[in-house]
Amino acid sequence: MGSGIAQVAATSACMVKLYDSNQDALNKAKSNLERILNRLIEKGRIEIEEKSRIQNNIQYVNSLKDLSDSDLTIEAIIENLDIKQKVFSELESYVSADCIIASNTSSLSIASIASSLQKPERCIGIHFFNPAPLMKLVEIIPAIQTSETVLEKSISTIKDWGKIVAVAKDTPGFIVNRVARPFYGEALRIYEEGIANFAAIDHAIKTIGGFKMGPFELMDFIGNDINYTVTET
Repeated sequence: MGSGIAQVAATSACMVKLYDSNQDALNKAKSNLERILNRLIEKGRIEIEEKSRIQNNIQYVNSLKDLSDSDLTIEAIIENLDIKQKVFSELESYVSADCIIASNTSSLSIASIASSLQKPERCIGIHFFNPAPLMKLVEIIPAIQTSETVLEKSISTIKDWGKIVAVAKDTPGFIVNRVARPFYGEALRIYEEGIANFAAIDHAIKTIGGFKMGPFELMDFIGNDINYTVTET
């Protein structure tokens, strides 16, 4: 998800630093971007020059200190409040006083994440959907502490990246994941009751319902660990 967001920002002419503490993850992100951009060239979506421009807009770093000159940071790590708070607290010690610190959380409280900061008014939720380069919708979630300036800047930036913004209240699941619970839950019940298997349920939802992906295909794509955490929240 982080590398997908980086691709979106870099495509929109932003200078991006993609951070991960694991160098192998950074190497994988770099090779995946190479593959994705090559496919876009093959499909005639972009030119070779555009590929180079996007790649040159991304720098891969493995220290939070390297993010010190950022205007906006978007966290896309594990759905664990304690870990997010720890990262946010450390990150704040490196970035400027004006840097927006955002979370891509699917369902956790933005207010709780913001409470780990000395300046909680700089914190906001900016929730992309997977895969970030293809999915147009982005939920923006101001916490009770979020300043109006941070909200306005976040909306303006995400719209500049070619996305459709939905501002949501800081409640569990926000809009889309709240709506999506019955999509997964009823599919699981249909399987549990022996009405149909995974493949048949996905096939019916896609062919009759017109969805791009079936519930089990989508759960697998998102990750059942993340999906379960969202449901639990």
